[in-house]
Amino acid sequence: MGASVEESPTVATFSIVAFDQEAGEWGVAVQSRFLGVGAVVPYARAGAGVIATQARANPTYGPEGLERLSAGASAEEVVKQLVEKDPDRDVRQLGIVDAQGRAFAWTGSKCMAWAGHVTGEGFTCQGNILAGEPVVQEMARACKESKGRLAERLLLALEAGQKAGGDKRGMQSAAIVIVRAGGGYGGKNDRFLDLRVEDHAEPIVELRRLVELHRRTFRSSWRRSGEPEERR
Repeated sequence: MGASVEESPTVATFSIVAFDQEAGEWGVAVQSRFLGVGAVVPYARAGAGVIATQARANPTYGPEGLERLSAGASAEEVVKQLVEKDPDRDVRQLGIVDAQGRAFAWTGSKCMAWAGHVTGEGFTCQGNILAGEPVVQEMARACKESKGRLAERLLLALEAGQKAGGDKRGMQSAAIVIVRAGGGYGGKNDRFLDLRVEDHAEPIVELRRLVELHRRTFRSSWRRSGEPEERR
């Protein structure tokens, strides 16, 4: 029998979901003092949007939310639809960016302190059981001020959140997912980047190492249209 919401461990974490219109990429990055956070929080579909479900995470928010986004619903509409019918919405946290880059988030009133979110143009940052509000504020600042590929902007946001105190219980796992049309292996799906650090003393540092390894290994998939091929 599955655990009830009272028995399930809280996915105390901080995450960012964002859209890069120029690249046609949607992405989510997350860090937590929780084993294997990448298996619980991130959901993304190219052309539809990206979702982070956390706190007492409701994994049904992911696939159901993506279906609603794919049907043309906005981020705000999907967040409201999902939480409205959930009797445990007060212990949920949810961030969504839709196909047009519109962002919306929810932090339930019973999420464990500190909990909250900051939403901006094309992104939303959210977290619970954090050192304080500066964690999401600094993540948002890093996202708005950073340049370059979406992967780099997401990593910089995680690093800024951790520098501001992060999950007040510590660090354990991290993940990054980025999708774009035809971005997967051989162009056969949308999964451009899907990397996880399940259990590590410095998961964000390790996640950055893995992203850089991916970039070196799959150079052509990182190249923007019109850019020259990188020489060895």
